[in-house]
Amino acid sequence: MKNLIPIIKGVHPGFVLDRELKKRKIRKGFFALSLNEFPQTIVSITKGKRKMNTELSLKIETTLGIEEGFFMTLQIFYDINEAKKKLSAETPDLKKLRPVLFWDTNLESIDWQRYKTAVVKRVFERGNKIEKNEIIRFYGKEGIDKILKNYD
Repeated sequence: MKNLIPIIKGVHPGFVLDRELKKRKIRKGFFALSLNEFPQTIVSITKGKRKMNTELSLKIETTLGIEEGFFMTLQIFYDINEAKKKLSAETPDLKKLRPVLFWDTNLESIDWQRYKTAVVKRVFERGNKIEKNEIIRFYGKEGIDKILKNYD
């Protein structure tokens, strides 16, 4: 299964566990009880709502005959993927944007991903070179070009 990791890297380990249990026709509740775990724990993990922990990972891998560390490796890659998403969802450097550019709202309260098109339009209509460069850095040149092309 370790050969699968590059392919499924970033997928929650619970989704892989869910698929494996279905493939083997094992009910989650029965499986959880066989591990001396609460069924809710396994269900939450297989729905991606709960993290896999080391102890549980070892129990599952031993019971299913899967290589040791497989699920924890997936969990780490999933956590890295989530952290990257969180970092990319942050704000641009607000020191480079004049508050007057966004006179009708609070800069700290803008949802930069949700209002991406409106932000790009405003900055490219009214912004200076520093502001435009910051928005290009934050969203990426391709994304800006696409928005501006559709705007014209």
